[in-house]
Amino acid sequence: MPVAEPELHYENPFQLLVAVILSAQCTDKRVNLVTPALFAAFPDPESMARATADEVLPYIKSVSYPNSKAAHLVGMAQGLVQRFGGEVPRDPDALQLLPGVGRKTANVVIAVAFGLPAIPVDTHVFRVSHRLGLVPASATTPLAVEKILCRHVPGHEWAVGHHWLLLHGRYVCTAKRPACERCGLAPWCKFRPK
Repeated sequence: MPVAEPELHYENPFQLLVAVILSAQCTDKRVNLVTPALFAAFPDPESMARATADEVLPYIKSVSYPNSKAAHLVGMAQGLVQRFGGEVPRDPDALQLLPGVGRKTANVVIAVAFGLPAIPVDTHVFRVSHRLGLVPASATTPLAVEKILCRHVPGHEWAVGHHWLLLHGRYVCTAKRPACERCGLAPWCKFRPK
């Protein structure tokens, strides 16, 4: 992947956090279609914190699980305002105190928005890490995969490494029909049929 960067559109850490929450079980393409109107209506944590989930829902109704995500977005914005003065914290543990923010989301935000070392492990990173033999089969959770990758990948490569693995999994090493014939990593892959 010559260009290893996020495909979500955002202009600041708050917008990135919103987009990553919306991207759970949803495509980045779909998220990018709904966020312009959402960000126009709720440009900052304060405006979203004053909203209700019912007011946010029409903007995100085409993403997966829109009802729970609307509630999470409002709760997240309220948490940002009440706990962090409206600023997105740079600490993954602090981020995980917010509704809708788990470890993967927190790691994406600190790596992408702030350039801090983190390896977010989503389904693509999890799958590709196993297929390439970067982690053993015994690493059965995202946290286990993250810890192993962090031990073996230099810290300054964590954020870009995450994007390399994610984009490779999204476009080449797909879940159902991996494109082994055009994979540049095929000679080292543990998964490819010989």
